[in-house]
Amino acid sequence: MSSERVQVAIVGAGPAGLLLGRLLHDAGITAVILEARSREHCEGRVRAGMLEQGTVDVLREAGVGQRLDREGLVHGGIYINFAGERHRIPIQELTGGRTVTVYGQTEIVKDLIAAHLQDGPPLRFEVGDVTLHDLDAPRLTYRHEGVEHELRADLVAGCDGFHGICRAAVPDGALTIREREYPFAWLGILADVAPSTDELIYAHHPDGFALHSMRSPSVSRLYIQVDPGDELDAWPPERVWEALHRRLHCEGWTLTEGPITDISITPMRSFVAAPMRHDALLLAGDAAHIVPPTGAKGLNLAVADVTRLAEAMIAALSGGDDRGLDAYSQACLARVWRAQHFSWWMTTLLHTDPTADAYAEELRRSQLEYVVSSDAAARSLAENYAGLPLDGPEHAVLARG
Repeated sequence: MSSERVQVAIVGAGPAGLLLGRLLHDAGITAVILEARSREHCEGRVRAGMLEQGTVDVLREAGVGQRLDREGLVHGGIYINFAGERHRIPIQELTGGRTVTVYGQTEIVKDLIAAHLQDGPPLRFEVGDVTLHDLDAPRLTYRHEGVEHELRADLVAGCDGFHGICRAAVPDGALTIREREYPFAWLGILADVAPSTDELIYAHHPDGFALHSMRSPSVSRLYIQVDPGDELDAWPPERVWEALHRRLHCEGWTLTEGPITDISITPMRSFVAAPMRHDALLLAGDAAHIVPPTGAKGLNLAVADVTRLAEAMIAALSGGDDRGLDAYSQACLARVWRAQHFSWWMTTLLHTDPTADAYAEELRRSQLEYVVSSDAAARSLAENYAGLPLDGPEHAVLARG
């Protein structure tokens, strides 16, 4: 068995693990990234694509913003459809200039992997049997290219997603779980067709929610609400497009169809595991929390986590200052719970709940009308959608700590 020692072991080569590795490397901290999947799998996963301004700024500072700046689509607002009418929420105007950018998570992963392979810390794909031992004095064992390895580290970053090994390594009883499953799912498609809209359209319809997003000037990303038990075979292309036309309908506007290149069904869930630190193990991103995608917060929360985590690790490993590590969980969870509430609110506002009665539907209609007619309500939506600044109110936790 080969043996190696680094300051930080990072489990998971999604955007959280890759970005953390990049930030640590730039500060002179030694790290290794372990990923169970292949490079091709990591670069091919279709995921989120709406970036808050803070996320864009961090990616630029990490040296991986060149293609983002060339190809990202900057938006100053979103549309909300209901009752056959379309209303615009002017996010940039309501938030003093903050915007959001459409740039696929897949492209972020490609950019980060390319940067790592050029001059970053070791990045090992297709590792097997990864096991985390001794959270207070971390040791990981794994198999790579037929060889057994041991990796010792001062700290471990669990960036391996909801089903990863890191959260599972926390002793029983040490985590408090808060979660909610929703009675609907999203069927998402990628289509080789130019978007039929300049900004995202969120639609509430009696048949169910729909969303018109995009990945580029020539690729559209669209979603419809379906039953969690639905199978893809029940949704041939003609049925998908029929549902999208009906739910996104607005007088004077036309949805353009195109070849579907990817289709999947994703259950809707809210999940938080706390605390996010256990001795030398620190959880980040989906390993610690999941939000329904309606509020576009999952990727942005992961970036906020690892931005704070990188600062804390650098201070501890370079200067012996552990205050950032001590405050990490509480500070992150302040942002996480704000995003949880907003994502839950957007989800319940825009989806058709098969368990709801007529009273609940009237409440939803009233709230939708309020959001599009009240500056105060629209501003609240805009501020949450654009995201808390990375130096937002959760930094007060650090000051108190």
